[in-house]
Amino acid sequence: MISYNPKEWFSFIFNFHKGDTFRKLFPVMIGIGLYSAGVAYLELEYWKLSSGSHVKNITIMHSMLGFVISLLLVFRTNTAYDRWWEGRKLWGALVNNSRNLAIKLAVMLQEKEDKEFFKRIIPAYASVLNLHLKMESISHELFDDKTLSQDHYKHKPNQIAKTMMQKINELYLEKKITGDQLIILNAEIQSFTDICGACERIKNTPIPYSYSAFIKKFIFTYVLSLPFGYVFQLGYYVVPVVVFIFYVLASLELIAEEIEDPFGYDPNDLPTKKIAENIQKNVEELIY
Repeated sequence: MISYNPKEWFSFIFNFHKGDTFRKLFPVMIGIGLYSAGVAYLELEYWKLSSGSHVKNITIMHSMLGFVISLLLVFRTNTAYDRWWEGRKLWGALVNNSRNLAIKLAVMLQEKEDKEFFKRIIPAYASVLNLHLKMESISHELFDDKTLSQDHYKHKPNQIAKTMMQKINELYLEKKITGDQLIILNAEIQSFTDICGACERIKNTPIPYSYSAFIKKFIFTYVLSLPFGYVFQLGYYVVPVVVFIFYVLASLELIAEEIEDPFGYDPNDLPTKKIAENIQKNVEELIY
């Protein structure tokens, strides 16, 4: 995720970074510009057409379609941002739940060995969940007892949660915690799994294919038809106008595509690795 100061206007206007849609769309914008110039040349120079009532009807159609496409893109962007923001709230909840679990264990446990175990495994859950959502291979070993070394365990966050619950149950059987404390700690472990499941729902459920494909086709068809209606009013100035309109519409779609899956490595994705590192710092401060 890109860190920035929202009050620095000039840096936004004049600087281009890897998160800008301009670089991704530049080749297509060149093609749209050449296409618009070709249409303008054919209508003005080769066919020598003049503006008429049919051209006015085309511009009216473009105005109506522009309103429709703007509504579609607003809905598309809002839906994608809702997914991004829900992902951020889930990781914020993971931070709070990790702190709460660490605070309770720091008070309930007396033996240093038990505290050291949870001091390492609570931050490990966030770290492994970060890699799990990015669909990376998780082959490292967290402890000497090889908690995650078994290759047949595909879902590593579940194994971390199971290991935590196993340890808590052992503490109860050894009379190191009471039954009431076991119930309290069980709820905290369950919250970890709930957060993992919600993140997986966002990750594995993209926007319906038909809806996404329709918007792309609509934008492309709308832009390709623009030079035919506005060339008589703008002349060859229709080329930069059409390119700019395409840039705006396509950029909104690209931004929506990027933020609807907030757990990857795109510039606007959530900083889950940094959040996991903060969880580790918090837990190490609480359990000592």
